[in-house]
Amino acid sequence: MRKLLLIAVWVLSSIPLFAQQNIESALEHLDQTIQQAPLFDSLKEKAIQQTKSALQAAPDQAGRFNLCLKLYEEYKSYRYDSAYSYALKLQDAAEQLHDEALIQQAKLKVCFSLLSAGLFKDAADSLNSIHPRFLPAQLETEYFLLLGRFYYDMADYANDSYHTPGNVAEGSRYLDSALVRMPPGSFDYEYYSGLKDIRLGQKDRALETYKRLMARKGLTEHEVALTASTLADIYIQKQQNDDAIALLIEATIADIKSCTKETSAAYNLATLLYRKGNVKDASTCIQLAISDAASYGARHRKVRITDILPLIESEKLLLVKKQEKTWITYAVIVTFLLIGVVVLTITVLRQVKKLKVAQQIITQAHVKEQEINHRLIEANNNLQEANNIKEEYIGYFFTANSEFFEKMEKFKKNLEAKIKDRKFDEIKSLTGKIDLKAEKDYLLADFDRIFLKLFPHFKGEFNALFNHEDQIELKDGELMNTDLRIFALIRLGISDTEKIAHILQYSGNTINTYKTRIKNKSIVPNEEFERRIMKIQGG
Repeated sequence: MRKLLLIAVWVLSSIPLFAQQNIESALEHLDQTIQQAPLFDSLKEKAIQQTKSALQAAPDQAGRFNLCLKLYEEYKSYRYDSAYSYALKLQDAAEQLHDEALIQQAKLKVCFSLLSAGLFKDAADSLNSIHPRFLPAQLETEYFLLLGRFYYDMADYANDSYHTPGNVAEGSRYLDSALVRMPPGSFDYEYYSGLKDIRLGQKDRALETYKRLMARKGLTEHEVALTASTLADIYIQKQQNDDAIALLIEATIADIKSCTKETSAAYNLATLLYRKGNVKDASTCIQLAISDAASYGARHRKVRITDILPLIESEKLLLVKKQEKTWITYAVIVTFLLIGVVVLTITVLRQVKKLKVAQQIITQAHVKEQEINHRLIEANNNLQEANNIKEEYIGYFFTANSEFFEKMEKFKKNLEAKIKDRKFDEIKSLTGKIDLKAEKDYLLADFDRIFLKLFPHFKGEFNALFNHEDQIELKDGELMNTDLRIFALIRLGISDTEKIAHILQYSGNTINTYKTRIKNKSIVPNEEFERRIMKIQGG
């Protein structure tokens, strides 16, 4: 019995860890899908372009109407302005055909576009211009769904105790009119039945409805996204955030694959991840939400995103500062360790002249020296791991090391002065072996390597700003030269001339001369040159 109890405790305690691992795996899948988003969009654009070509060759207004309708459907969840444009062309083609049913159908499409973009006043005017008596039976459902969505969106927009209840009631009334015209058991019937239950506070019934829908096979990517996102809203209201996150990840992936830009899944996912303290993935999702909102042109979504974006970016900045302090600590430790090596070396050399007891002290000092060297190797290995740090740290890393070498040079001079006063010629000879220039050259070479790892196409894109005869040709063994390094530092965000001069060990006037000479050779205007440099993308 006791064994069974222990097993039960172990299983229950492992469930949160297992769920967290599943979320992390799903987030990795989401990251991969976000990277593939341009591919899905390009396929979408290719299909759109083929339809546009067919539209140009349309033989009559009927064919033009059908192709405009197809283009509208392609754009309606992808890009508002294009969807609205083709909805107007659809209306124009319908008027040319003098077909009242087609005219009303086109007005429905115009209204949907306006509503999706958050233009509620224009959407209301468009809805009022539609005459239901001219609508064929197959369009009545769409009309009542549109009215239901309009009032539900108005309820969300008002979000108060005065307007919201009336708008919800009105939206539910129109949704009832749509539901009676749908075949029971269809996806739309189940989805909008659940939506109505949510609005009327019957969340448990809606929960079961959407669970059934999620388990249904053969759903399109868009249907998966709609169902998962709505089901996630229910879990959020029930404070089951891990379940909501898993569903929102699935919804966001489906939105990307279906090229749906008119969506809130990425925004809601970013909000939940931020609340859990996952700032990195929250930042990725909010950037996706910003990109989608900008691409689609949904103004009300852009406004809503600004509520959470500053919070995420602020938290991200705090993490950056925390990591920055860590690197400062590492740099200070390395500095003191190097100074410690020099001090120990001086101590060892002094003890050489002493008797047997002094010999033992030297041996102990040697052991300590080996331990410190081992710690130095470990510290250097830790510094090597900085190859993948973000752009801000690269600039900081080399600024800090430049200051470090200046301190070491001052230390060398002070040490030589002390040695001179005490006439320790042997020690002076030893310190003379410190080659700061070689260390600086090594640092610059390391900068070149790290920078080109992050920006492998930098040299090619830099040269693209010049005529062939003015492009930079590197010597054998060179990764970058001074011209490239100046603008590499600018690309990393170090725009201050004095700081660049400080890092590269030139005067500020020399750096300005380099920049002016390079800009004057460029094929782009001088004032545009640095903005073009900042647009160069990493690998």
